Amino acid sequence: MTDGTKRADIIAGLKVSIVLKQDQRTGKLTKGIVRDILTKSTTHTHGIKVRLENGLVGRVKIIHG
Repeated sequence: MTDGTKRADIIAGLKVSIVLKQDQRTGKLTKGIVRDILTKSTTHTHGIKVRLENGLVGRVKIIHG
């Protein structure tokens, strides 16, 4: 498992845990499959922003592989 701060580590179809915007204070994780990568930069300290297949958007905290 790796953290989600590097864009190169994340591809569509990957199983990840993200933090939704409304869960940033609590740090509650939501699992899902990556559909789109929304962050344009190569790295992001808080995690790469993605859209899951179910439409939820958040920053990747854990990559399950």
